[in-house]
Amino acid sequence: MTTYTFQEIMQQPAVWRLQYKAMVEQKAAIQRFLSTYLTADTDIVLTGAGTSAFIGDAIAPVLRPMWKNVRAVATTDLITHAADFLDADKPLLLISFARSGNSPESVGAVELANKLCKRIAHIYITCNKEGHLAKTANQDNILALLLPEATNDKSLAMTSSFSTMLLTCLMLSRIDVIEQEQAAIEHLAANAQFVLDHAAELEKIAQRPFERAVFLGSGPMKGIAEECHLKLQELTDGGVVCKFDTFLGFRHGPKAVVNSKSVVVYLTSDNESVQRYERDLIAQVSGNNQLVAQILVSAGAPVHVEGVKEDVQLCLPFGSHDTSIYGLLPYVLVGQLLGFYTSVVHGLCPDTPSVSGNISRVVEGVTIYN
Repeated sequence: MTTYTFQEIMQQPAVWRLQYKAMVEQKAAIQRFLSTYLTADTDIVLTGAGTSAFIGDAIAPVLRPMWKNVRAVATTDLITHAADFLDADKPLLLISFARSGNSPESVGAVELANKLCKRIAHIYITCNKEGHLAKTANQDNILALLLPEATNDKSLAMTSSFSTMLLTCLMLSRIDVIEQEQAAIEHLAANAQFVLDHAAELEKIAQRPFERAVFLGSGPMKGIAEECHLKLQELTDGGVVCKFDTFLGFRHGPKAVVNSKSVVVYLTSDNESVQRYERDLIAQVSGNNQLVAQILVSAGAPVHVEGVKEDVQLCLPFGSHDTSIYGLLPYVLVGQLLGFYTSVVHGLCPDTPSVSGNISRVVEGVTIYN
């Protein structure tokens, strides 16, 4: 089956290269903006809704060594509790991630922040040149970074839009040395292509009958696990109920969700001190449960746990999230592909999987109250 969803998953290495080139070309303009609005005491808030919010969850820890005052706050939290998250007396740089740029929360969060904060600047990272955010980026304190048209996913599920917006923000933090990042971007694309080349292994797992799935990741990888869990759940219209957590956090109650109808996906670290904890949890889950399948994703070197036989073992050839700020990205393709293939097995159209209409490409029905 050829669908927009499949094409949008498979195109990611190519559009990442395009966006890297665009960032190089925009370097001077980006540097001018940041030199004006990003100071040592500026609060940086990464915001978006749903998948766009998960971008911030994944990369805030990665960005903290470069941007000390960075944190992720979803627009869905800002809308109801803006004063709890934003300091009216401190300068704010609000970085908004938005595929369409039209969702009520995206627009509403910007307007609320403008009312609340005395000194504010915005960076819109968006995929839609016709969206509200892109069309209203006409003030000096707004920088719009418009992604390649191909990233404006036509399918319901965000795939290339998620990954390219995430990559763009990471490159933003490296803009002063962006020309030197080409090798890292090529390694990133090669790792992603490796996952895509092994898609058939994930397709076989999708053909097994399972009702639950759990994605686990440590540190920044928790945000990627968060995105993976949503991809599989929304692409199956809730037919597969999904959870995510850290390896250590999973023991504290959430592990109760695992049963004989579960698939567990381990997104492992290549930091040995972190990996010790991960291997212990893998051994425990595998030893205590008869699972439908276990998928283990690693980088640099395979992760082997004594007594555990994974159904799929993917080892990325070029490092991971612990060795490159871009290393998080290839892991999300596992969730995207598993979601796509499982959607097909469930008899759904991956582009429009919501039979009930409970979810839509652009969220509807939200009233923003002043």
